[in-house]
Amino acid sequence: MLASVLVLALAGCGTAPAASEGGRPPFTSASAAPGPAPVASPDPSPVRTTAVTASGDLPGWKHVFEEDFSAGDVPVGAFPGPLYQEKWSAGYKDGTPDTAAQIGATSSGYYPSKVLSVRDGALDWFLHSENGVFMGAAPTPKIPNSSSNPPRDNSLLYGRYSVRFRADSLAGFKTAWLLWPDSGVWPRDGEIDFPEGDLAKIIYGAAHYEKDGADAFEKFDSDQAFTSWHVATMEWAPDRVEFYLDGKSLGASRAAPPTVPMHFILQTESCLPVPNCPLPETQGHVSLDWISIWVPA
Repeated sequence: MLASVLVLALAGCGTAPAASEGGRPPFTSASAAPGPAPVASPDPSPVRTTAVTASGDLPGWKHVFEEDFSAGDVPVGAFPGPLYQEKWSAGYKDGTPDTAAQIGATSSGYYPSKVLSVRDGALDWFLHSENGVFMGAAPTPKIPNSSSNPPRDNSLLYGRYSVRFRADSLAGFKTAWLLWPDSGVWPRDGEIDFPEGDLAKIIYGAAHYEKDGADAFEKFDSDQAFTSWHVATMEWAPDRVEFYLDGKSLGASRAAPPTVPMHFILQTESCLPVPNCPLPETQGHVSLDWISIWVPA
């Protein structure tokens, strides 16, 4: 792995809140930072597994949630449906502007009814455009052991989050699977993103915090492309935010770990950094094989 750290302070990069279930899509300023070229996968779609290989309690961590999407398939437009509704929300409703659209840069947004399904034991995003609108989705797991007040089913104060995922190489589409503060106060209360990156580039993690009244972040690059299956793990503790890819640490941010409850959003969208939009004909898939979550023991 290649690990690099970038620290910036950016003023005025926040956007207006979206009316959505999970909180507003943040402007992820780390997305504008360049990184090394990804290492190409010799096999763009290696065999996936259905079993959660990261499960059970760990030293310092109590296991509270897992999903491997083995309950059955769900067609596009019907997720979460009866099979998954106890543990999942489709997140932002159809037509919710994504980050780029909120700042008036493009026609793009979240459209779970056009994007999300479960097929072959994985949660699937069909990323594409219709009538000039680029479509993504941001589903959210319903995590127990809520730390928020009033309680919500997708909120923790500190945690360990692991996902096994892959994506087609889709220039202009990106993931920013993130922890967002329940307070919605950004950048004061922080933001944690992993895996993040343009789907045709490298995977990285970013830890945001407030510095001198503006957004600052530390960015940790890998040298890996999205086209292979990977396990991304972020550990959020009082003293650090650490990012692991396939069991190897990319580094830890200790500048200002968030200290308030946060909720997990699998935010997948387009056109960041502006105006890096996909070509109209670009379409393909992001797959989540499994997800596993822990709280401090």
